Amino acid sequence: MRRSKNNPHYSYSIYADSATAERFDDSHFGGPIGQLIVEMQERVLFDFLGDVHNASVLDIGTGTGRAALAIAKRGAHVTGVDASAEMLKVAQKHAEDANLDIKFLRGDAHSLDFPDRSCDVAVSLRMLMHTPDWRRCIAEMCRVARQRVIFDYPPSISFAALQTITRKAAQLAGRRVEAYHVIRTGSVRSALHSNGFEITKSHRQFVLPIAFHKLIASPRFTANAERTFAVMGLLRLMGSPVTILAERRG
Repeated sequence: MRRSKNNPHYSYSIYADSATAERFDDSHFGGPIGQLIVEMQERVLFDFLGDVHNASVLDIGTGTGRAALAIAKRGAHVTGVDASAEMLKVAQKHAEDANLDIKFLRGDAHSLDFPDRSCDVAVSLRMLMHTPDWRRCIAEMCRVARQRVIFDYPPSISFAALQTITRKAAQLAGRRVEAYHVIRTGSVRSALHSNGFEITKSHRQFVLPIAFHKLIASPRFTANAERTFAVMGLLRLMGSPVTILAERRG
């Protein structure tokens, strides 16, 4: 259930701040590890998307428009939706600077103002972990997508689960933090199935927390460490976030 307007969920209040929106890209994707994350996300995204030329794509929780811009550059007709007007201002400026025709609309991922099956693909990156009701958001993605949905989430069996504990403790102490939640993979599969979709591809990113990789700030360390974990089988068990491609059954 979503919080009342007098006690909003942090995902609405934090991202509504103009200063947060302005520094979002630098704080989340700045530096060598931030750039590595962007490159990895785009590689996985387009492996899942395939050819999107002339396809209609809805980017839900678009934020500053990072995924929307990348998809539009491939020739898709993209609409980006976000609850934060301030984040959308930054996204719109990015699109104008890149000379890309992207429609950005304010809206809530829990109740999308789009008809059933109105886009070819619904995409949502780094959003479910911050939503008050991730199941409802998945249901909405499945409702508006004709064939495919792509999204990511931090799984409950990962180091991200430990980080959520520290962030929630900080939030209880009065600090202004993104106290995200982790999600069980079985629950994700069940939510998709109940909405007529099934997982056809998945990808896990890192075993070690992204914050740790940013602290080390060495792409070589990150590549070597994560390659070692993959060989050991830990990436398959504990990698986070998980990016999912799900397709409509039948």
